[in-house]
Amino acid sequence: MVIRIRSLLFLFAMVFAFAGGGWVVYHFLSPKTEPKPFEEATVLLDRVREVLKLTTVEGEFAEVYGYNEYSGYFSWLWNKKALLRVHATVAVGYDLQNLRIEVDSAARTVRLGPLPEPQILSIDHQVDYYDVSTGLFESFSAEDLTYLNKKAKELIRESALKSNLMATAREQTDKVLGIIGFVAEGAGWQVEVIPPQTTRPPLNR
Repeated sequence: MVIRIRSLLFLFAMVFAFAGGGWVVYHFLSPKTEPKPFEEATVLLDRVREVLKLTTVEGEFAEVYGYNEYSGYFSWLWNKKALLRVHATVAVGYDLQNLRIEVDSAARTVRLGPLPEPQILSIDHQVDYYDVSTGLFESFSAEDLTYLNKKAKELIRESALKSNLMATAREQTDKVLGIIGFVAEGAGWQVEVIPPQTTRPPLNR
């Protein structure tokens, strides 16, 4: 009886040893899958606003923006330094929200204007932080990165205002108005663009 119990115990031990060995072999020889980080996003529609904007020209910009907070003798302790590459698409055109449109059905005439000055309608930019270094006792916070992103966008805005985008937008608008006038004339209508009002000089008394 004792021998039979020992035989059963030995048999169970062999089964568990075989199963455990198989699990070890499977664990070490099976292909490993990298753990995937958990990501979660919540998108909320804040508000809907009606707009009437005409984009007449877009410009592609690539700039390099450097930031160096401290350059003293102990910069290796306190400095925060970053070099950013900024790629942006700048859309220039007109905000037509307050544009006057008058329709004279009797005269078959549409009057538009006066057109506002062209302006930057949007800046779609992407920032790459390709050289970021900090001192021993410093680090970039979330507020710092937000500030750098804002400064990079301001740099693109300044470059766009100094470029020929505004002049090109005016030229492109003339072409668009010409096409509108051509289509209207084909339908028996006329389009009149009201020029901006000029300030009259004061009368001499």
